[in-house]
Amino acid sequence: MPRHSFIQMTKLHNVMGRIDYITSTVKQENLYAIYATQPLRSFWKDLAKCNREEFAKSGTIGKYIEARELIIALPESFPDLYDPSKLLQMFTYRFKEKYGVECVSALHHNKRKTNYHIHLIFSERELLPEPIEKIATRNMFYNEQKKHVRTKKEILDDRGNVRKGCKIIKKGEVYERTLFTAKNKPFKQEHYLDEAKRFYTDLINLLIEDDKDKLHVFDKNGLYLATKKIGKNNPKEEQIKEDNEVRMQWNHEVDRALVSQVPEDEIRQIKQKWITERIRLSIDVFGKCPEKLAGIITTATAKLALLISKVLTAAWELKDKLFRETLEKEYGSKADIKAVDTADIVTAPAKETITEPKSPSVTVTVTVLETDVVELPKPQIPPRPVMPPEATAFPRLQKVKVTLDKHNNLIFEAERERTKLEIELSDLKGLARLTKKKELESKIATKTEEIRTLKAGLSGIVRQHGFATVQDFYTAFYTAQHATEAYQKECAKWEEFYGEKATPKTETMHEKLQRYQEMADRQNASQPYRSRDKGAR
Repeated sequence: MPRHSFIQMTKLHNVMGRIDYITSTVKQENLYAIYATQPLRSFWKDLAKCNREEFAKSGTIGKYIEARELIIALPESFPDLYDPSKLLQMFTYRFKEKYGVECVSALHHNKRKTNYHIHLIFSERELLPEPIEKIATRNMFYNEQKKHVRTKKEILDDRGNVRKGCKIIKKGEVYERTLFTAKNKPFKQEHYLDEAKRFYTDLINLLIEDDKDKLHVFDKNGLYLATKKIGKNNPKEEQIKEDNEVRMQWNHEVDRALVSQVPEDEIRQIKQKWITERIRLSIDVFGKCPEKLAGIITTATAKLALLISKVLTAAWELKDKLFRETLEKEYGSKADIKAVDTADIVTAPAKETITEPKSPSVTVTVTVLETDVVELPKPQIPPRPVMPPEATAFPRLQKVKVTLDKHNNLIFEAERERTKLEIELSDLKGLARLTKKKELESKIATKTEEIRTLKAGLSGIVRQHGFATVQDFYTAFYTAQHATEAYQKECAKWEEFYGEKATPKTETMHEKLQRYQEMADRQNASQPYRSRDKGAR
């Protein structure tokens, strides 16, 4: 599978603690750079206070969100290509330029230096140009929950003193001071993370020179399933590894289905019915149970493999039928070839050929003035059709397709061999079942692993030729194929009318005589009138 971009977003409930963590040289193994669009710590303290107060006013159940954080994975070639400080500054500034909010960011490497990434903390609110202050028009009383009450009596204890945690704001004092705008709605929307992924993936790809190394945004509504990243010290590491393995098996089966000419709509239907809907049903019935995911995907993969088998079997049967029909047309059937008795052949008498005498040729002489000869304008030949760029790539893509088809045939033959072994295992009886069972099970396991490796090789073939997925290859292949067919039709049409094989229409004798007569008429009309009676005076 191709390398997809990794961008993760988390909600921060303690923004100051998180800032201290990502910018600490003690807590971070490899800290390369720090950048902040708003360097004042007071800004982030005020932001946290504002979010806590607004959350309390809303009465929402849950936990307040003080800020959000994006973790952006970068290609491992970037440390050698770009200065860390300038790189971090560019990524942070581009975010502020797009969304207009303040940010704090840090550029890290993990301990083994296998994960080069950016932590970008951003505010959901913008700082107001001037604070909005509300002045008390009378004394205002607040209880321990910071809720405004009507009378002073409500905040006093039995001795008449103000209870601890209660507060009095006197007339003329500021009782509310707003520093920030409301939260930006786009950050709360479901599609925001997808937008951020596309934004930063495009930015990363601008810095990648080789097209083969460019990253891709994973389409969650596509044919494939995304694998999950395993973070540091993740307690669910084994569970995620198991899920990733079955996800990859599904993805390899999708590649196989595309090579086997299974329509994308049918693949998408299986994914929708056996994965998406089954996961939704499982959550509704059992709640979130990650351990059930592997079983759901495995079942869906088996359903897709069965569909592929049906398609390939039907294709082979059709191919065999067409081959037999071709043989019958070419050589016929012995039963249809009958001997013909020469005695039954009736010879028709030869017809007498009568040669009619040719009529004497008549020579018509027409005097044509040079000034009356008008050359017809030569028709302008349009330029020969130019091959479009999509068609130029077709021969190369066709070779790749042939390679994929040959590889798919190897998988098909391996599956047939495994089926024979499974049938042989199921037919074992008596003593043979005890002696040959382990041998056949071992052969079946070896063949299964061979098939799995062959399926994984399909994606490797297209990546060698610069395609992210098998699906991307076939999209390019069919585009090039259609462009080539259209170009060939245009060339054939051009050759028919303007090529070397195109013959001009010959002029018949009648048309020649008519043309000569018209020229003679024009010549006579141009001469001065002369009387036929030459003796007249």
